[in-house]
Amino acid sequence: MSAPSLLLLAPVLIPLLGAMLAFIAWGRRRTQKAIGLTAVTLLSATAILLLIRVQRQGILAVQIGNWDAPFGIPLVADLLGALMVTLSGITGLAVGLYAVFYMDRKREIHGFYPLFLALLAGVNGAFLTGDIFNLYVCFEIMLMASFVLLSLGGEKAQLEGAVKYVALNFLSSAIFLAAVGLLYGTAGTLNMADLAVKLSSDDTTPIATIISMLFLVAFGIKAAVFPLFFWLPASYHTPPVPISAVFAGLLTKVGVYAMIRVFTLIFIGDTPTTHTLIVGIALLTMVTGVLGAAAQFDIRRILSFHIVSQIGYMILGLGLFTRVALAGSVFYLAHHIIVKTNLFLIGGIVRRLQGTEDLGRLGGLYRSRPFLAVLFLIPAMSLAGIPPLSGFFAKLFLIVAAIEIRAYISVAVALGVGLLTLYSMTKIWNEAFWKAADRNGESSGNESRVLPLYLPVVGLALLTVLIGLAAGPVFSLSLEAADQLLDPSQYIRAVLGK
Repeated sequence: MSAPSLLLLAPVLIPLLGAMLAFIAWGRRRTQKAIGLTAVTLLSATAILLLIRVQRQGILAVQIGNWDAPFGIPLVADLLGALMVTLSGITGLAVGLYAVFYMDRKREIHGFYPLFLALLAGVNGAFLTGDIFNLYVCFEIMLMASFVLLSLGGEKAQLEGAVKYVALNFLSSAIFLAAVGLLYGTAGTLNMADLAVKLSSDDTTPIATIISMLFLVAFGIKAAVFPLFFWLPASYHTPPVPISAVFAGLLTKVGVYAMIRVFTLIFIGDTPTTHTLIVGIALLTMVTGVLGAAAQFDIRRILSFHIVSQIGYMILGLGLFTRVALAGSVFYLAHHIIVKTNLFLIGGIVRRLQGTEDLGRLGGLYRSRPFLAVLFLIPAMSLAGIPPLSGFFAKLFLIVAAIEIRAYISVAVALGVGLLTLYSMTKIWNEAFWKAADRNGESSGNESRVLPLYLPVVGLALLTVLIGLAAGPVFSLSLEAADQLLDPSQYIRAVLGK
């Protein structure tokens, strides 16, 4: 097998093999930790190499088993897919390192590391597959691993959240599978590049539009868009922080990625209908998410609602469907994965220090932990869109794209939601960091237990600042990704050779 083929397979094979080895080492905590850290380190390194390879040499495609397209199982990495795999590797490394020092013995013994690595394998498989049925398979791998991770430990709040999580995601899977069946019956293929060719004719547009609505619902549940988002804030705050963090950083983004992929490659015959609907969903998602966050008084509940709100920004660029708008969505994905993962990890440090995430029982962290306060301000202000951090440019590019096509309602909603996001982040700052400490909320953890947790948090904070300072090059990469999305012929040629 050639080096490019191995590079494309590695982001799936490395965590999958790591999960198998960690499972074999069941019960041996130190061995599992070593396997987990080795796997996520190799994953992040190979993902970066893949991104460099795709940027320099173009879209990379491999047919598993050497079957000719469209009959084989294709793995494809364009700039969007390679970037998402890179972000997955970075997130996996940060959360894996954090988990080594945070995760409790009980969950480690009962399979945290193999499940965590299996989740990453499913995520990367979804980002790289060129076959829509295999996208469904990767979604199911993610669902199984995430459900067990969510309920791992068996605490009452976890089980309640897990039931809501799995019920809605099973519904999504059923709709997804039905849509796949209808699509195969219509086009006679499930290869995404082949579907793009066969559904491009005018006579398939009406039935394709109907099928696309099923995919929109299925992916909308996965991405937690309006009105299908309520399972997320009911479940993401319940498991241990490392699990919440990897969920917050990656899981909903797989749904967003899937929406971007199919509505730029396959279902583009009736964009006035499909993409206008996506804009409406995006705006409602932004508003309901941020209002839900404003009403909460627990750090992870606030952050969970903000996941919903920020998903709206990501799919807004897809709905506007211009070069700058799609580039804005790609930029926003990169920014949000880093920032949201970091905010959850910081919430875990706060919990470790003071034994709670309830803002009413927190306080005084600015005076007792000034470095932690600075680390919180970086992703919090970035999420709110304060310059020169990454979130400012992510919102700016989407607003510029909306102004260019005179979508002034989208501009107004994006700006208003940004202000309410700032309000929520300011509320956390005032209550947890600025106000006087409550004596009943004094530190429940010593420095030796907390200090190692700062390492991934510092790394992600530096990335947030770096993305903001290097917004020009990062946006140029996003524009290149948008060009590939708007010109499906590049993807089709790489997969089908024509």
